Amino acid sequence: MGLRMNPYLVMNGNAREAVDFYKQALGATVEGVMTFGEGPSDPNHPMPEEAKNRIMHAHLQVGETALMLSDTFPGQPHQSGNQVNVTIVTDDAGQAKQIFEALAEGGQVRMPFQQTFWSPGYGALADKFGVEWQVSTESKQ
Repeated sequence: MGLRMNPYLVMNGNAREAVDFYKQALGATVEGVMTFGEGPSDPNHPMPEEAKNRIMHAHLQVGETALMLSDTFPGQPHQSGNQVNVTIVTDDAGQAKQIFEALAEGGQVRMPFQQTFWSPGYGALADKFGVEWQVSTESKQ
């Protein structure tokens, strides 16, 4: 697979509406949608009721490009107009970590690079220019 970059839109509770809109407007194919409520539960951090139906991750295919989007978690800051993230996806966790660390130089880490239930290596950050990045390793599964 190598390396690829995709736009990632962050919505404020209306991601499901955005999925439907982009499906129609762009002729996108919906590859997958997962809500926060469908993710693994953590007894130490119960899921607030208002979060359960929000979109944790959606993947739409628009021609050769993946368009990804999610809602913010309730209470997280959101400002309309700057809700675009750039995702970098690779199948090499070492390469992903190296890119993450380079982009984080002088920036602000939003989520440290780590193994998650969806990725062997994932992290989120704002670079020194304020651009929001998500760096992810594609699971071999």
